[in-house]
Amino acid sequence: MTSHSIKFIATDMDGTLLDQDGQLDAAFFDVFAQLDAKGIMFAAASGRQYYSLLETFLPLQDKMFFIAENGTLVMHQGQELYSCTIDTPSIHNIIKQVRQIEGAFTVLCGKQSAYIETQDPKALQEIKKYYHRCQYVEDLLSVEDDFIKVAICHFDGTQEKVYPSVNKHFGHSHKVVVSAKIWLDIMNISASKGDAIKHLQNTLNFSYEETMSFGDYFNDIEMLQASYHSYAVDNAHQEVKQFARFSAPSHRDSGVLTVIGELLAQDN
Repeated sequence: MTSHSIKFIATDMDGTLLDQDGQLDAAFFDVFAQLDAKGIMFAAASGRQYYSLLETFLPLQDKMFFIAENGTLVMHQGQELYSCTIDTPSIHNIIKQVRQIEGAFTVLCGKQSAYIETQDPKALQEIKKYYHRCQYVEDLLSVEDDFIKVAICHFDGTQEKVYPSVNKHFGHSHKVVVSAKIWLDIMNISASKGDAIKHLQNTLNFSYEETMSFGDYFNDIEMLQASYHSYAVDNAHQEVKQFARFSAPSHRDSGVLTVIGELLAQDN
């Protein structure tokens, strides 16, 4: 494999591209410059909010793609390329149901902002990691926006404390995915990072065989399936690894940059 066989690279952020402290390796910018020089498109594909991703990659904001909110919103050069929304009545039903789960904190995700009705200090500290444009409101049911996702945080684990109830009520009509140990997302049933990538494949003229992706958790599965060159980092959830064709070193060892660096070296 050489870089000539790859046209598009997408990577998850937390637990994949970012290190154990949630930081971006400074070497990334040199690697990106090499990809850009070869005409290889690059996307950050994350459950994070678009505005959070934008801040992380501010020097490259007009050069890369942002697959935000687990594939429900794709942005490039400040323009929306794709979105997958949820109707307001469904949003209200989800909010009312989640309010019944003890210990759950809801983040209502719109295209313009995220919205919360909690002031819990621990929850606020966690939420601000991923949602840099976030508004407090007294009642989430009063919010007006184009809604793309409902994110739920539970510090005792969403797979155990949130998923059973939410999936029972909404799994038949919406995409319910555990996106991290303490996070779960509810989206349009057609939404995923993989569907977003398929849209880009169709509109930007690159193929499944020309796509490379990296992931570590359940919300990355469809993205891995949409890419021939699919990599699970060594620290990925064991169940996720079976969906990847290849493996990469851990995020602690800059696994994404290691693999891309090896790809670029093939041309030398």
